[in-house]
Amino acid sequence: MKKLYYLLILSLFIHCGKKPETKTGGKSNDSISNSNNLNISILIDLSDRIDPEKYPNPSMEYYQRDLEYIKAIKTGFIDHVKSKKVIQLNDQMQIFFNPEPSNPEINEFAKQLKVSFDKNTSKENIKLVDEKYTSLPERIYQSAIQDKQYVGSDIWGFFKNKVKDYCIKDKHRNILFILTDGYMFHKDSKFSEGNKTSYLTPELVKSMKLNTSDFKTKIQDQDFGFIKANDNLKDLEVVILGINPEKGNPFEGDVIKTYLENWLMEMNVKKYQMKDADLPSNLEPIIKNTILNK
Repeated sequence: MKKLYYLLILSLFIHCGKKPETKTGGKSNDSISNSNNLNISILIDLSDRIDPEKYPNPSMEYYQRDLEYIKAIKTGFIDHVKSKKVIQLNDQMQIFFNPEPSNPEINEFAKQLKVSFDKNTSKENIKLVDEKYTSLPERIYQSAIQDKQYVGSDIWGFFKNKVKDYCIKDKHRNILFILTDGYMFHKDSKFSEGNKTSYLTPELVKSMKLNTSDFKTKIQDQDFGFIKANDNLKDLEVVILGINPEKGNPFEGDVIKTYLENWLMEMNVKKYQMKDADLPSNLEPIIKNTILNK
């Protein structure tokens, strides 16, 4: 009897000493967030949303907000790198467009913004990356605005054809920042399957009459949404910055976020954030804390 008593006590002690599994959307945080190696990707929507003439904003132009978001991402990344011992460095950051701009200068800037740190990285290299991410993104935006060759942004096609190869790296915490107004359209990726589409435009939202408070019910009942572009993206975190719905429909922004949320969940992206085109001073702490996992 005494022996049985001690076995029960020992069993209870072992059970209570186990660390409970913490999950985010059905996946252990350990597999998503606890890697100390960062792989940060920035996908920039260079559509006419950045045109200060077509979409002016007196308080701060939208392309300028993008630039400040990029600086905040860069600062968070460098703070992370500086927090590690040199021998532990295995981190990278890059910028993508889809489709690639026809201007070769922009593509050359993007090439220079693909940076990586390893145990051979010097303090001078870190400083150089800081300087590049301060100056080159502005040259990218200014070049795109001056060219006025806005071909749309194929975010759907990027997720279908490129996200796994470009943005997911083994033994890394993979974070994809998408700078976009939330609408998705490109002439080469425009198709539908039933009530689901590969695109979302203000005109499409109007045609579906998603302008009342029961828009979520309509979306669910009529199976509106994006066509799934990929699956098993469980090792990818997505942060969408700059959502900017057109005026006139008080639920437009909510419709955009619902479309994106359902799409990301269907592709098994379990960790994501979506933020409006707010002033950078409001979003900078959120961006940095996301990168530093605070």
